[in-house]
Amino acid sequence: MKSQQPPALVNDQGQVAFGVFPHTVATINGREADYRTPMGKPASSFTRHFHYKQFQYFGIISDELLAGCAFAHTAYLGMAFFYLFEPQTGVLHQYTWRSPLGKGLHMSPSPRQGESVFQQKNVVIRLGYQQDSVGALSKSLSVKLDDLTLHAQMDEGTDFQPMSLCTRTGINGWVYANKVAGKAVTGSLQRQGKHTDLTALDASGHHDFSAGYMRRETFWNWACLSTRVGDTRVGLNLSCGVNETTFSENCLWIDNVMVPTGGVLFDYNRDDLMQPWDIHSLCGRVNLQFTPNGNHKERLNLGLFASNFNQLFGHFDGELRLDDGRRLCIKRHYGFVEEQYAKW
Repeated sequence: MKSQQPPALVNDQGQVAFGVFPHTVATINGREADYRTPMGKPASSFTRHFHYKQFQYFGIISDELLAGCAFAHTAYLGMAFFYLFEPQTGVLHQYTWRSPLGKGLHMSPSPRQGESVFQQKNVVIRLGYQQDSVGALSKSLSVKLDDLTLHAQMDEGTDFQPMSLCTRTGINGWVYANKVAGKAVTGSLQRQGKHTDLTALDASGHHDFSAGYMRRETFWNWACLSTRVGDTRVGLNLSCGVNETTFSENCLWIDNVMVPTGGVLFDYNRDDLMQPWDIHSLCGRVNLQFTPNGNHKERLNLGLFASNFNQLFGHFDGELRLDDGRRLCIKRHYGFVEEQYAKW
């Protein structure tokens, strides 16, 4: 059951709207929340600032090219990464940038209208959010490096049903998460004198916009698939360990329709993440095996702040079972899985 759509996530009294929403919430004004200490007292301005976290991600999936770009603002540290992976050759190009106190990183407070920007020396990356006059939403990614230029856009249209929810985290925290998958990506990549048309690749995309007073220390697994099965566009967003308090972010997209799934089991070898992963939902809708081809890693341990991040890219095989009796065969469709530990 969906909750009523709030005009902004936090109201004038500082109360946060919790629930699953039918559409993308326009304003994530999280710093206006009535944030308390675990003992119920108003948190200090220092605590309010440094406990608030923001994360945004744009992924591009095709048989010939996989790309991922993320911004993370932890208040202590701003981070951005970008990578390109070519499944047919196994070549991985990856870049990581860090910015103390998030200097050079601006995060949009809205997943409907705004822009997030990371700029450092000759690096300029933009994540854009647009809504047209009839309410159709689109997400865009622009990356400019010394040897590379990427422009990508993912249009949701007016009928797409996003995964849009806000869940509690512990006694005093919460997270708003907005996720999109199973939509076409258009645009182009210029690299080393070579032009790549994303439309010609039949590329699909995934997008994540998350913000809130997240757990100080957390761990999760995540899986994403965005593809076409015959004439049906299919998206998949599954997780374990995050955004599971009362509500769950686990879902499929069949064309523009979001279909919630039950809890998910991730069965994999933690000592060798490049071995196959088995991923099953308790509701029976998802029965997949993921075979990794590559891994983008981020490891940092500064005591106060730590991250052990693995985003693996590879292909899924198996099937998705729909309520109408259909079974969609997934055979070598590319996507992502994650193992992430964060102390922030």
